[in-house]
Amino acid sequence: MPAPKTEITEVVTGLALFGGSDARTALADPPSAFTDVPSETWTRLAALESEGRYREEFEAAWANGRAFLRADDGLRGRPPLLVEWKGGHRAPGDEVVPADLRIDHVYLVSCKYLSKILINASPAHLFERSLAGGHGIRGDDWYPVVAGEPYQALYAGVRRELPGDAGLPPFVADLTSDHRALLRDHLAGMRWSGATEALYRSFASEVARASAAEWKRSLLTKRQQEAMLWRLLRIGAAPYFVLGSSGDRSLRLRIATPWDWRRHYDLRRFDAWGDEAGQPVVRWRADARDRTTGELHTVEGHVEVRWSHGRFAQPPEAKVYLDTPHHRVPGYFPLI
Repeated sequence: MPAPKTEITEVVTGLALFGGSDARTALADPPSAFTDVPSETWTRLAALESEGRYREEFEAAWANGRAFLRADDGLRGRPPLLVEWKGGHRAPGDEVVPADLRIDHVYLVSCKYLSKILINASPAHLFERSLAGGHGIRGDDWYPVVAGEPYQALYAGVRRELPGDAGLPPFVADLTSDHRALLRDHLAGMRWSGATEALYRSFASEVARASAAEWKRSLLTKRQQEAMLWRLLRIGAAPYFVLGSSGDRSLRLRIATPWDWRRHYDLRRFDAWGDEAGQPVVRWRADARDRTTGELHTVEGHVEVRWSHGRFAQPPEAKVYLDTPHHRVPGYFPLI
């Protein structure tokens, strides 16, 4: 079951599309044209609203739905014939569009409290395969690929600090899932010595440097760089809308397709480099020139290449962050 804030953000946004006077009245008699919402969800939302809980979330979701109903880019004042809620269903395939609502079989809408986190993938899928084939592909341990010697040196230093080596094998490549669980438990809350901390800094620096180098080798042409940027920004073949909020502002955006993006912008550069950030971090930046005004737009972000669920617990993940505010990203157009 989705969390209350998620249900409010998605369902109440969809409910407002039908043009009711307020959320309380609409929840009392939801339209039959709003499908795939279980009756218990309607009951739960009505109770939350009457109790005055999540007041800001109800107000923001209702305002976003009303804005889309009125918008020239949206429904232009025409209530929908059909709204479908995705709910907690997982996508059956690789979907670039993170849609929560589908309106009249045409409009795809994502209702989000917009996070700076764009994508969570395996490092190999990001840095070697440029996210081709979807965002969820997992991979083997990336650290031995790009920083084999520093990784082994760090592991050896950690192992020396554990009582009796904790029964762990001498080589990091020989760690099993049971070994990793044991090591994770030993390291939970443990502070590394100065010597081991220095080994970690050397390891993190090499992972960042080598990961950035691998990424750049996979992005030699402008076409490859464009495709990479579009995948990072969740720009796909179908246009969609974002009706949500970020921090202290509402965000109502139309997300371009690659065709739209090329009509408006010319990619001038996509760059990536390792950062001395205390953990393996790869910075990325893209510069795009507006074809109409000549203005240069910059979008920046970073990738944290870090262990999942604790140090040594599992192979690392590549968590991609957007550092540029959403409303300043080229290809994210304000709803009009």
